Amino acid sequence: MAESEDRLAALRRQIDELDEQLVELLNRRAQVVVEVGALKRTSSISYYAPDREKAVLDRIMALNKGPLPSKVLVAIWREMMSGSLLLEKPLQVGYLGPEGSYSHLAATGKFGVSVDYVPFPDIRSIFIEVSRRHCDLGVVPVENSVGGTVIDTLDAFVELQVKICAETIVPIHHNLLANCPMEQVKIIYSKPEVFAQCRNWLATQMREVQTMPVASSSRAAELAAKQPEAAAIGSALAAELYDLKIVCENIEDNPNNCTRFFVISPESAKRTGRDKTAIMFITADKPGALAGVLEVFRQYGLNLTSITSRPSRKQTWEYYFFVDAEGHQEDTNVSAAIRAAKEHCLQLLVLGSFPRAPEPLI
Repeated sequence: MAESEDRLAALRRQIDELDEQLVELLNRRAQVVVEVGALKRTSSISYYAPDREKAVLDRIMALNKGPLPSKVLVAIWREMMSGSLLLEKPLQVGYLGPEGSYSHLAATGKFGVSVDYVPFPDIRSIFIEVSRRHCDLGVVPVENSVGGTVIDTLDAFVELQVKICAETIVPIHHNLLANCPMEQVKIIYSKPEVFAQCRNWLATQMREVQTMPVASSSRAAELAAKQPEAAAIGSALAAELYDLKIVCENIEDNPNNCTRFFVISPESAKRTGRDKTAIMFITADKPGALAGVLEVFRQYGLNLTSITSRPSRKQTWEYYFFVDAEGHQEDTNVSAAIRAAKEHCLQLLVLGSFPRAPEPLI
Protein backbone atom coordinates (compact mmCIF):
# COMPACT_ATOMS: atom_id res chain seq x y z
CA MET A 1 0.00 0.00 0.00
CA ALA A 2 2.79 2.41 0.98
CA GLU A 3 4.65 1.58 -2.24
CA SER A 4 1.53 2.39 -4.31
CA GLU A 5 1.07 5.69 -2.50
CA ASP A 6 4.72 6.62 -3.10
CA ARG A 7 4.37 5.78 -6.79
CA LEU A 8 1.14 7.82 -7.03
CA ALA A 9 2.80 10.80 -5.36
CA ALA A 10 5.72 10.60 -7.80
CA LEU A 11 3.37 10.51 -10.80
CA ARG A 12 1.44 13.49 -9.48
CA ARG A 13 4.70 15.43 -9.11
CA GLN A 14 5.39 14.71 -12.78
CA ILE A 15 1.94 16.04 -13.67
CA ASP A 16 2.55 19.18 -11.59
CA GLU A 17 5.85 19.79 -13.36
CA LEU A 18 4.22 19.33 -16.76
CA ASP A 19 1.41 21.70 -15.75
CA GLU A 20 4.00 24.36 -14.89
CA GLN A 21 5.54 23.94 -18.33
CA LEU A 22 2.12 24.10 -19.98
CA VAL A 23 1.25 27.35 -18.20
CA GLU A 24 4.56 28.89 -19.28
CA LEU A 25 4.08 27.75 -22.89
CA LEU A 26 0.47 28.93 -23.01
CA ASN A 27 1.47 32.39 -21.85
CA ARG A 28 4.32 32.52 -24.36
CA ARG A 29 1.77 31.61 -27.03
CA ALA A 30 -0.58 34.28 -25.69
CA GLN A 31 2.14 36.91 -25.98
CA VAL A 32 2.55 36.07 -29.67
CA VAL A 33 -1.25 36.32 -30.04
CA VAL A 34 -1.11 39.84 -28.58
CA GLU A 35 1.43 40.77 -31.27
CA VAL A 36 -0.82 39.23 -33.94
CA GLY A 37 -3.71 41.34 -32.67
CA ALA A 38 -1.62 44.51 -32.84
CA LEU A 39 -0.61 43.69 -36.42
CA LYS A 40 -4.23 43.05 -37.41
CA ARG A 41 -5.30 46.41 -35.95
CA THR A 42 -2.73 48.34 -37.97
CA SER A 43 -3.35 46.32 -41.16
CA SER A 44 -7.18 46.18 -41.09
CA ILE A 45 -7.08 42.36 -41.14
CA SER A 46 -10.15 40.49 -39.87
CA TYR A 47 -9.74 39.21 -36.33
CA TYR A 48 -11.72 36.02 -36.94
CA ALA A 49 -10.11 33.91 -39.67
CA PRO A 50 -12.03 30.66 -40.31
CA ASP A 51 -9.34 29.45 -42.73
CA ARG A 52 -6.64 29.84 -40.06
CA GLU A 53 -8.90 28.19 -37.47
CA LYS A 54 -9.33 25.14 -39.71
CA ALA A 55 -5.61 24.98 -40.49
CA VAL A 56 -4.70 25.06 -36.78
CA LEU A 57 -7.19 22.34 -35.83
CA ASP A 58 -6.22 20.14 -38.78
CA ARG A 59 -2.54 20.47 -37.84
CA ILE A 60 -3.19 19.63 -34.18
CA MET A 61 -5.10 16.47 -35.14
CA ALA A 62 -2.32 15.46 -37.56
CA LEU A 63 0.32 15.93 -34.83
CA ASN A 64 -1.60 13.91 -32.26
CA LYS A 65 0.00 10.53 -31.54
CA GLY A 66 -2.22 9.76 -28.53
CA PRO A 67 -3.22 8.57 -26.03
CA LEU A 68 -5.31 11.77 -25.78
CA PRO A 69 -8.26 11.54 -28.25
CA SER A 70 -8.23 14.13 -31.03
CA LYS A 71 -11.68 15.43 -30.04
CA VAL A 72 -10.27 16.29 -26.59
CA LEU A 73 -7.37 18.19 -28.15
CA VAL A 74 -9.79 20.02 -30.44
CA ALA A 75 -11.89 21.06 -27.42
CA ILE A 76 -8.76 22.34 -25.63
CA TRP A 77 -7.57 24.27 -28.68
CA ARG A 78 -11.07 25.64 -29.24
CA GLU A 79 -10.90 27.32 -25.83
CA MET A 80 -7.34 28.47 -26.48
CA MET A 81 -8.48 30.13 -29.71
CA SER A 82 -11.42 31.67 -27.85
CA GLY A 83 -8.97 33.17 -25.38
CA SER A 84 -6.80 34.32 -28.28
CA LEU A 85 -9.73 36.22 -29.80
CA LEU A 86 -10.26 37.88 -26.42
CA LEU A 87 -6.62 39.02 -26.40
CA GLU A 88 -6.74 40.27 -30.00
CA LYS A 89 -10.15 41.97 -29.79
CA PRO A 90 -13.20 41.00 -27.71
CA LEU A 91 -15.74 39.74 -30.25
CA GLN A 92 -19.51 40.06 -30.04
CA VAL A 93 -21.37 37.05 -31.44
CA GLY A 94 -25.13 37.17 -31.89
CA TYR A 95 -27.29 34.06 -31.67
CA LEU A 96 -30.98 33.10 -31.58
CA GLY A 97 -31.81 33.29 -27.90
CA PRO A 98 -32.58 33.15 -25.14
CA GLU A 99 -29.69 31.65 -23.16
CA GLY A 100 -29.63 27.87 -23.27
CA SER A 101 -31.07 27.56 -26.78
CA TYR A 102 -29.52 25.16 -29.28
CA SER A 103 -28.21 28.21 -31.16
CA HIS A 104 -26.47 29.26 -27.93
CA LEU A 105 -25.04 25.75 -27.68
CA ALA A 106 -23.80 25.95 -31.29
CA ALA A 107 -22.21 29.36 -30.70
CA THR A 108 -20.34 28.33 -27.55
CA GLY A 109 -19.24 25.10 -29.21
CA LYS A 110 -17.80 27.09 -32.10
CA PHE A 111 -16.26 30.05 -30.26
CA GLY A 112 -15.67 28.91 -26.67
CA VAL A 113 -16.36 30.74 -23.42
CA SER A 114 -14.24 33.88 -23.90
CA VAL A 115 -16.50 35.55 -26.48
CA ASP A 116 -19.23 38.09 -25.68
CA TYR A 117 -22.51 36.39 -26.65
CA VAL A 118 -25.61 38.45 -27.45
CA PRO A 119 -29.03 36.72 -27.61
CA PHE A 120 -31.60 37.99 -30.12
CA PRO A 121 -35.35 37.27 -30.26
CA ASP A 122 -35.38 36.39 -33.96
CA ILE A 123 -33.03 35.49 -36.81
CA ARG A 124 -33.63 38.66 -38.81
CA SER A 125 -32.34 40.79 -35.91
CA ILE A 126 -29.04 38.91 -35.98
CA PHE A 127 -28.65 39.65 -39.69
CA ILE A 128 -29.43 43.33 -39.12
CA GLU A 129 -26.86 43.74 -36.34
CA VAL A 130 -24.14 41.93 -38.29
CA SER A 131 -24.88 43.93 -41.46
CA ARG A 132 -24.60 47.15 -39.42
CA ARG A 133 -21.38 45.84 -37.81
CA HIS A 134 -22.90 46.16 -34.34
CA CYS A 135 -22.10 42.45 -33.93
CA ASP A 136 -18.90 40.99 -35.32
CA LEU A 137 -20.46 37.63 -36.13
CA GLY A 138 -23.79 35.83 -35.96
CA VAL A 139 -24.68 32.16 -35.54
CA VAL A 140 -27.93 31.18 -37.28
CA PRO A 141 -29.58 27.79 -37.90
CA VAL A 142 -30.01 26.89 -41.56
CA GLU A 143 -31.26 23.30 -41.64
CA ASN A 144 -32.14 20.38 -39.40
CA SER A 145 -31.64 16.80 -40.51
CA VAL A 146 -35.17 15.94 -39.34
CA GLY A 147 -37.16 19.17 -39.64
CA GLY A 148 -35.60 20.52 -42.84
CA THR A 149 -34.73 24.08 -43.85
CA VAL A 150 -34.99 27.07 -41.50
CA ILE A 151 -36.88 29.45 -43.78
CA ASP A 152 -36.33 32.56 -41.64
CA THR A 153 -32.60 32.29 -42.29
CA LEU A 154 -33.00 31.97 -46.07
CA ASP A 155 -35.45 34.88 -46.16
CA ALA A 156 -32.99 37.06 -44.24
CA PHE A 157 -30.30 36.41 -46.88
CA VAL A 158 -32.68 37.80 -49.52
CA GLU A 159 -33.18 41.02 -47.58
CA LEU A 160 -29.85 41.76 -45.89
CA GLN A 161 -26.30 41.78 -47.23
CA VAL A 162 -24.05 39.57 -45.10
CA LYS A 163 -21.66 36.75 -45.93
CA ILE A 164 -21.33 33.19 -44.70
CA CYS A 165 -17.82 32.69 -43.33
CA ALA A 166 -18.16 29.34 -41.53
CA GLU A 167 -20.52 26.51 -40.72
CA THR A 168 -20.87 24.15 -37.78
CA ILE A 169 -22.95 21.00 -37.38
CA VAL A 170 -24.34 20.28 -33.93
CA PRO A 171 -25.84 16.98 -32.73
CA ILE A 172 -29.27 17.70 -31.25
CA HIS A 173 -29.88 15.65 -28.13
CA HIS A 174 -33.15 16.40 -26.36
CA ASN A 175 -33.42 15.80 -22.62
CA LEU A 176 -36.30 15.82 -20.15
CA LEU A 177 -35.42 18.50 -17.62
CA ALA A 178 -37.18 18.84 -14.25
CA ASN A 179 -36.68 19.16 -10.51
CA CYS A 180 -39.03 16.29 -9.69
CA PRO A 181 -39.10 12.57 -10.58
CA MET A 182 -40.43 11.74 -14.03
CA GLU A 183 -43.58 10.10 -12.64
CA GLN A 184 -44.56 13.35 -10.88
CA VAL A 185 -44.44 15.50 -14.03
CA LYS A 186 -47.87 16.88 -14.99
CA ILE A 187 -46.93 19.31 -17.78
CA ILE A 188 -44.05 19.49 -20.27
CA TYR A 189 -42.95 22.69 -22.03
CA SER A 190 -40.97 22.95 -25.25
CA LYS A 191 -41.03 24.18 -28.85
CA PRO A 192 -43.49 22.51 -31.25
CA GLU A 193 -40.57 21.29 -33.39
CA VAL A 194 -38.99 19.65 -30.35
CA PHE A 195 -42.23 17.88 -29.42
CA ALA A 196 -42.39 16.60 -33.00
CA GLN A 197 -38.83 15.25 -32.77
CA CYS A 198 -39.68 13.39 -29.52
CA ARG A 199 -43.16 12.22 -30.54
CA ASN A 200 -42.58 8.49 -30.13
CA TRP A 201 -40.88 8.82 -26.75
CA LEU A 202 -43.64 11.06 -25.43
CA ALA A 203 -46.32 8.66 -26.67
CA THR A 204 -44.78 5.71 -24.85
CA GLN A 205 -43.33 7.33 -21.73
CA MET A 206 -45.53 10.39 -21.03
CA ARG A 207 -48.83 9.48 -22.68
CA GLU A 208 -51.05 11.11 -20.02
CA VAL A 209 -48.92 14.23 -19.48
CA GLN A 210 -49.98 17.58 -20.94
CA THR A 211 -47.61 19.17 -23.46
CA MET A 212 -47.51 22.96 -23.72
CA PRO A 213 -45.81 24.61 -26.73
CA VAL A 214 -43.68 27.72 -26.05
CA ALA A 215 -41.44 29.96 -28.16
CA SER A 216 -38.10 28.34 -27.28
CA SER A 217 -36.55 25.47 -25.37
CA SER A 218 -34.91 28.04 -23.10
CA ARG A 219 -38.28 29.54 -22.22
CA ALA A 220 -39.49 26.01 -21.53
CA ALA A 221 -36.63 25.46 -19.09
CA GLU A 222 -37.33 28.79 -17.41
CA LEU A 223 -40.99 27.82 -16.84
CA ALA A 224 -40.13 24.32 -15.62
CA ALA A 225 -37.68 25.73 -13.09
CA LYS A 226 -40.49 27.77 -11.50
CA GLN A 227 -43.07 24.95 -11.25
CA PRO A 228 -42.53 21.92 -8.98
CA GLU A 229 -44.41 19.42 -11.18
CA ALA A 230 -43.36 20.76 -14.58
CA ALA A 231 -40.68 19.63 -17.01
CA ALA A 232 -39.05 20.95 -20.16
CA ILE A 233 -37.45 19.30 -23.15
CA GLY A 234 -34.15 20.98 -23.90
CA SER A 235 -30.37 20.82 -24.00
CA ALA A 236 -27.91 19.98 -21.25
CA LEU A 237 -26.83 23.63 -21.43
CA ALA A 238 -30.39 24.73 -20.61
CA ALA A 239 -30.40 22.38 -17.61
CA GLU A 240 -27.18 23.95 -16.36
CA LEU A 241 -28.29 27.55 -16.90
CA TYR A 242 -31.73 27.12 -15.30
CA ASP A 243 -30.64 24.79 -12.48
CA LEU A 244 -32.68 21.79 -13.62
CA LYS A 245 -31.86 18.10 -13.41
CA ILE A 246 -31.64 15.88 -16.48
CA VAL A 247 -34.32 13.34 -15.63
CA CYS A 248 -34.03 11.43 -18.91
CA GLU A 249 -31.48 12.09 -21.64
CA ASN A 250 -31.40 11.61 -25.42
CA ILE A 251 -35.17 11.25 -25.81
CA GLU A 252 -35.20 12.28 -29.49
CA ASP A 253 -36.74 9.71 -31.83
CA ASN A 254 -33.92 10.01 -34.37
CA PRO A 255 -30.45 9.52 -32.83
CA ASN A 256 -28.87 11.13 -35.91
CA ASN A 257 -30.69 14.44 -35.36
CA CYS A 258 -28.32 17.32 -36.25
CA THR A 259 -28.67 21.01 -37.04
CA ARG A 260 -26.38 22.91 -39.37
CA PHE A 261 -25.59 26.50 -38.45
CA PHE A 262 -24.01 29.28 -40.50
CA VAL A 263 -21.62 31.84 -39.05
CA ILE A 264 -22.44 35.14 -40.75
CA SER A 265 -20.05 38.05 -41.10
CA PRO A 266 -19.45 41.09 -43.29
CA GLU A 267 -16.81 39.01 -45.14
CA SER A 268 -16.29 35.54 -46.61
CA ALA A 269 -13.48 33.22 -45.56
CA LYS A 270 -10.28 32.57 -47.46
CA ARG A 271 -9.70 29.37 -49.38
CA THR A 272 -8.67 26.25 -47.43
CA GLY A 273 -8.94 23.52 -50.09
CA ARG A 274 -11.93 21.89 -48.37
CA ASP A 275 -14.63 24.50 -48.81
CA LYS A 276 -18.24 25.11 -49.75
CA THR A 277 -19.78 28.04 -51.59
CA ALA A 278 -23.37 29.16 -51.01
CA ILE A 279 -25.12 30.76 -53.99
CA MET A 280 -28.53 32.45 -54.28
CA PHE A 281 -30.16 33.11 -57.66
CA ILE A 282 -33.44 33.91 -59.45
CA THR A 283 -34.23 32.50 -62.88
CA ALA A 284 -36.62 33.82 -65.49
CA ASP A 285 -40.15 32.37 -65.35
CA LYS A 286 -39.83 30.21 -68.46
CA PRO A 287 -39.54 26.50 -69.21
CA GLY A 288 -36.11 25.02 -68.55
CA ALA A 289 -34.68 28.10 -66.80
CA LEU A 290 -33.68 26.26 -63.63
CA ALA A 291 -32.49 23.25 -65.60
CA GLY A 292 -30.24 25.58 -67.61
CA VAL A 293 -28.51 26.87 -64.48
CA LEU A 294 -28.09 23.39 -63.05
CA GLU A 295 -26.65 22.21 -66.36
CA VAL A 296 -24.02 24.98 -66.18
CA PHE A 297 -23.02 23.78 -62.72
CA ARG A 298 -22.78 20.21 -64.04
CA GLN A 299 -20.65 21.26 -67.01
CA TYR A 300 -18.12 22.89 -64.70
CA GLY A 301 -18.03 19.91 -62.35
CA LEU A 302 -19.72 21.50 -59.34
CA ASN A 303 -21.04 19.04 -56.80
CA LEU A 304 -24.21 20.55 -55.33
CA THR A 305 -24.78 19.36 -51.76
CA SER A 306 -28.16 21.07 -51.30
CA ILE A 307 -30.78 23.06 -53.19
CA THR A 308 -33.76 24.90 -51.70
CA SER A 309 -36.28 27.42 -53.03
CA ARG A 310 -38.17 30.32 -51.45
CA PRO A 311 -40.78 32.69 -52.93
CA SER A 312 -39.18 36.01 -53.92
CA ARG A 313 -42.19 38.02 -52.65
CA LYS A 314 -41.63 40.36 -55.59
CA GLN A 315 -43.67 38.64 -58.29
CA THR A 316 -46.15 35.80 -58.19
CA TRP A 317 -44.49 32.40 -58.73
CA GLU A 318 -41.00 33.90 -58.77
CA TYR A 319 -38.51 32.01 -56.61
CA TYR A 320 -35.07 32.40 -55.13
CA PHE A 321 -32.97 29.25 -55.29
CA PHE A 322 -30.28 28.53 -52.73
CA VAL A 323 -27.54 26.03 -53.50
CA ASP A 324 -24.45 24.82 -51.69
CA ALA A 325 -21.60 23.71 -53.93
CA GLU A 326 -18.34 22.06 -52.99
CA GLY A 327 -15.36 24.33 -53.61
CA HIS A 328 -14.39 27.96 -53.04
CA GLN A 329 -15.49 30.89 -55.18
CA GLU A 330 -11.80 31.51 -55.95
CA ASP A 331 -11.41 28.00 -57.39
CA THR A 332 -11.11 28.15 -61.17
CA ASN A 333 -14.08 25.90 -61.95
CA VAL A 334 -16.33 27.51 -59.32
CA SER A 335 -15.64 31.08 -60.44
CA ALA A 336 -16.13 30.09 -64.10
CA ALA A 337 -19.41 28.33 -63.28
CA ILE A 338 -20.69 31.39 -61.42
CA ARG A 339 -19.87 33.66 -64.37
CA ALA A 340 -21.59 31.31 -66.82
CA ALA A 341 -24.64 30.79 -64.58
CA LYS A 342 -25.23 34.54 -64.31
CA GLU A 343 -26.15 34.57 -68.00
CA HIS A 344 -29.13 32.31 -67.19
CA CYS A 345 -30.29 34.25 -64.10
CA LEU A 346 -32.14 37.46 -63.40
CA GLN A 347 -29.97 37.77 -60.31
CA LEU A 348 -27.15 35.71 -58.80
CA LEU A 349 -25.32 36.39 -55.55
CA VAL A 350 -22.55 34.48 -53.83
CA LEU A 351 -23.53 34.32 -50.16
CA GLY A 352 -20.07 33.24 -49.15
CA SER A 353 -17.36 30.61 -49.30
CA PHE A 354 -16.39 28.87 -46.08
CA PRO A 355 -14.51 25.84 -44.71
CA ARG A 356 -16.55 22.66 -44.84
CA ALA A 357 -17.52 21.56 -41.32
CA PRO A 358 -16.64 18.03 -40.22
CA GLU A 359 -19.54 15.73 -39.43
CA PRO A 360 -20.09 15.62 -35.66
CA LEU A 361 -19.63 12.57 -33.50
CA ILE A 362 -23.23 11.70 -32.57
